[in-house]
Amino acid sequence: MTSLNVLGTPLVACSFDPITGYFRDGCCNTNAQDQGTHVVCARVTAEFLAYSLARGNDLITPRPEARFAGLKPGDRWCLCAMRWLEALEAGVAPPVQLHATHANALKMITLELLQSHAI
Repeated sequence: MTSLNVLGTPLVACSFDPITGYFRDGCCNTNAQDQGTHVVCARVTAEFLAYSLARGNDLITPRPEARFAGLKPGDRWCLCAMRWLEALEAGVAPPVQLHATHANALKMITLELLQSHAI
C-alpha cells in the first residue's frame, strides 16, 4: 500500500543522507507504534536544533549505536508533528517539504500552516 503525503499524492523520500524516518527508510512513514508521529519532513535550522535540544531532544550529538550521525542545519529529517507545532509557537519552526510529509500530519497540523512553511 502506498503512503500519501499532505497533498494527496504518493509520499516521496525525505532524506537518505542522513537516513531518516521512524523506520529509517528515508521516508516519513508511520504506524501505530510510532508514538511520536514522525511525519513532518523538515529542513532543520540552527534555531530549531537549539530549540529541540533545550526541550530535551538532542538531534545534534552523533549516536553511532543508533546509526545516527547527528544533524546539522540544512539536513532534512522526519520530525514529530507535535514538536513541529511547538517550534511554530516558539517562532522556530523549520521549513517543510510537503511532498515528503505524511498525510497523517493533517491530523494535528492544517494544510494551510504547512503550506505557509513549505520549502
